[in-house]
Amino acid sequence: MKLTILGGGGFRVPLVYGALLGDHAEGRVSRVTLYDTDADRLTAVARVLVEQAAGIADAPGVHATGDLDEALRDADFVFSAIRVGGLEGRAADERVALDEGVLGQETVGAGGIAYGLRTVPVATDLARRIARLAPDAWVINFTNPAGLVTEAMARHLGDRVIGICDSPVGLGRRIARVLGADPDRAWIDYVGLNHLGWVRGLRIGGRDELPRLLADPALLGSFEEGRLFGADWLRSLGAIPNEYLHYYYFNREAVRAYQDAEQTRGAFLRDQQEGFYARMKDPAAPPLATWDRTRAEREATYMAENRDVAGAGEREECDLESGGYEQVALALMRAVARNERASLILNVRNRGTLSVLDEEAVIEVPCLVDADGAHPVAVDPLPYHAVGLVTAVKAVERAVLEAAGSGSRAAAVRAFALHPLVDSVSVARRLLEGYTRVHPGLAYLDRP
Repeated sequence: MKLTILGGGGFRVPLVYGALLGDHAEGRVSRVTLYDTDADRLTAVARVLVEQAAGIADAPGVHATGDLDEALRDADFVFSAIRVGGLEGRAADERVALDEGVLGQETVGAGGIAYGLRTVPVATDLARRIARLAPDAWVINFTNPAGLVTEAMARHLGDRVIGICDSPVGLGRRIARVLGADPDRAWIDYVGLNHLGWVRGLRIGGRDELPRLLADPALLGSFEEGRLFGADWLRSLGAIPNEYLHYYYFNREAVRAYQDAEQTRGAFLRDQQEGFYARMKDPAAPPLATWDRTRAEREATYMAENRDVAGAGEREECDLESGGYEQVALALMRAVARNERASLILNVRNRGTLSVLDEEAVIEVPCLVDADGAHPVAVDPLPYHAVGLVTAVKAVERAVLEAAGSGSRAAAVRAFALHPLVDSVSVARRLLEGYTRVHPGLAYLDRP
């Protein structure tokens, strides 16, 4: 099988390739094509992959190219991990928002909207090209904002595009370990949108063990989300929120912490990765060791400001293990290519799963996956507090899609103004003006 990675010079690509190296079954991926518009980044990542594959006889072959059509032809799977505007764009998204006193995180609030407005037109063009050049390919989308981008691509690819995220899987695995269970044998009752969901139950051997966790303050304080949100708030909710909901539940504190920080997360990652790619231009630099040190620092500093707000302290070693988006991607490819049924939390079209949203809305829920794709599992209705957030954020996503498709500035303003973390239409208008100044790519928003 041929796997094409769009954004093949991205820093996290070695995680995907590392997962492929552990798959030795018949029908595995035998060829990986890396596509990127930055030749230096492609070269750097290809060097890391070569060292990863050293000594592995059946390692997938790697081909790097800057020709998109070449990359897509004959692909069985396309993994999309592009970043429109790069980390410089993310840093600008954060700063414009913080200057207006609102959150600028890359997928949540004003920053996520700006990122979506830049990314959706590019992702839509990619979807059209994939439909033309590789109509039988399955597309795995990791490009953020993952739910929004998946929905944009689904308008052209239908159910052949599936969004993935490591956050809900990582959360479920941490809860299972705290409860003394094997994470691979637990059923995670999770529902919401990408970066806006809740674990409402965790079934082990047919029994829901989440009430036992919620009743034990010591257990709640023993893992990252418990420390982040606090035991009292989790018991009040009766659920464990995705870590990104900290931006909603503790918004004022998060904004203040980000304003007081020496630099934003995007600026930190920009500087860190610029250092990595610069070091990789030295032929003597050890590729894998250089990449691994950078990755460890990245993971250890994840959501540092939010942990400071909550007094959660440094990340513990057990919390550094993500849900493993690369493992989710591999399991998804296996299930589709080999008809190996799997249960995964994915971003897929609603198809009546959540009655408060229409059929085409992309949601994040447990799915059963087989050769015919991902099928969302029936879930209980959302509680009212979750309905409010989910429907409000979906309305924002739809306004972004409208703006990206029509070039309407009014729709873009509406996207900002309707978001729960933007508290004024006047602020929404200033945000759009600010983003238009720093991102020339938003010049397409020229209609009333």
